[in-house]
Amino acid sequence: MSTGQDLLDGGCEGAAGLAVYGADGVDAAAPTSTRAALVAKDVPARLARKDATLWGPEAQAEAAIRLGWVDTFRRSRELLPQLAQLRAELGDLDHVVLAGMGGSSLAPEVITRTLGRPLTVLDTTDPGQVRAALRDRLERTVVVVASKSGSTVETDSHRRAYWQAFLDAGLSEAEAGRRFVIVTDPGSPLAKTAEEMGAFVVLADPDVGGRYSALTAFGLVPSALAGVEVAELLDQAEALAASLGGTRDNPGLALGAALGAAATTGRDKLALVSDGTGIDGLGDWIEQLIAESTGKSGVGILPVVVEAPDSPGATGPDVLTVTYGGGLPAGAIPGGGIRPQLAVNGPLGAQFLVWEYATAVAGVVLGIDPFNQPNVTESKENTNRLLSGGLPVESPTFVDGAVEGYWSPGAGQRGAPTPANLAEALRLLVDGLDGTGYLAVMAYLDRFADARAAQVRPELAAATGRPVTFGWGPRFLHSTGQYHKGGPQLGSFLQITGAVSEDLPVPGKPYTFGELQAAQAAGDRQALAERGRPVLRLHLTDRAAGVTRLLDAVRGLRDLKEG
Repeated sequence: MSTGQDLLDGGCEGAAGLAVYGADGVDAAAPTSTRAALVAKDVPARLARKDATLWGPEAQAEAAIRLGWVDTFRRSRELLPQLAQLRAELGDLDHVVLAGMGGSSLAPEVITRTLGRPLTVLDTTDPGQVRAALRDRLERTVVVVASKSGSTVETDSHRRAYWQAFLDAGLSEAEAGRRFVIVTDPGSPLAKTAEEMGAFVVLADPDVGGRYSALTAFGLVPSALAGVEVAELLDQAEALAASLGGTRDNPGLALGAALGAAATTGRDKLALVSDGTGIDGLGDWIEQLIAESTGKSGVGILPVVVEAPDSPGATGPDVLTVTYGGGLPAGAIPGGGIRPQLAVNGPLGAQFLVWEYATAVAGVVLGIDPFNQPNVTESKENTNRLLSGGLPVESPTFVDGAVEGYWSPGAGQRGAPTPANLAEALRLLVDGLDGTGYLAVMAYLDRFADARAAQVRPELAAATGRPVTFGWGPRFLHSTGQYHKGGPQLGSFLQITGAVSEDLPVPGKPYTFGELQAAQAAGDRQALAERGRPVLRLHLTDRAAGVTRLLDAVRGLRDLKEG
């Protein structure tokens, strides 16, 4: 019987229960060995000892304060008694809400989904989704507010909304303060606010950036409160760490070299596919890690999260197909039904560390600083300007049923016909894609009430034959948003917004959640249009009817292609 190692070119490299299949085959397809070049520079040993010079002199200062993730699992053990005490003191509050963005929310979401523990993740400014969260078991709710900088506008708005909701429910300020657990860096503005609120405070590892923070307080506090035995995750990471300084039997080096080799030889899109073996949602976390770490200075690796092995968009000439999941029994075939170029299987704690390590190694290959995010602030600044100065007045390019369309052609499409309806606009958008381009769908909607909107990704992937990403706004701004602006300027963008039937004030601020959401969408549109990229905004005047109309129009594109 053939083994999984036989069926993926490049065999298998593993340690501590985590295996990377196919990496040598990817490396061997490059003109020269990327792995050999990394070994020649002593990258594995230097990274294991936190050598901040690995990414060049311009990155050194940032790297020097961002390499704590290499061994944060050791320092995180110091949190375990505090977490046990928190669980005991808050034992009467069994509904855990996490207000966080990017890595602060995605890691706990993966942990709790994978281990079957309930956690409400609030990483949106959509007033309907926020309102639904506030109405859900408020009397039993504890809110974890997670922000490394302490100034994230979304989490500050959530904190304000829950504080007011607790007071409106009749709690005293002291009782309301007990309902909050604040996770932030030492000395951040949020730490001071927490003290004023009378909230519990857990200080995070200051030498770990947000997207590398899965095994710090950001990942562990909400997971522990939700009932996860987080020490096991630390054990899994520590077991893997022993292999990461070596040149052989090092799955992190194998994965990082393969990612770098593929990206520098034409496969700079990374399809992430769950193989169904027990790790739920890891692709979303890997997406934010790789996109925000590598997408800058005009280069980068674009992660594309694919729903299932048989979903469109998992393969392509410029796509590296990677499956991920839990451990596989001996002789099992990796991939979950498809034949990927790479497969990564093993326990969740080790998965977090191996992807962080591999991303840092890929940064060496690409010649970028994997720890900064130089373009993330651009949309934030646009948002703040629009909140203070007012949203732009825009007239729709067309109206098609419950969909208003606003078309901004790319630099190469000036003078093209103005679309008269949704089908024409979608055709113009996808016609702007070439053999290296990608399409990003950005939905500023309620990811639960408007969940059907996500079906547009596989439909567009089938219709275009190109990589298509999907992100809920503003969540993706802390993820692929950096790549969209700082990475290769090859994207075409479909932004979806929706009418707000019942808005919600942000307590203590002169704007509502609906206004904040609209400003975030408009600010991001501006940043993309200023780069000469094609942007089609579809505003759904009736969300349910608009999603139906959009899906029908996209399926029409697919039928036209197949016909």
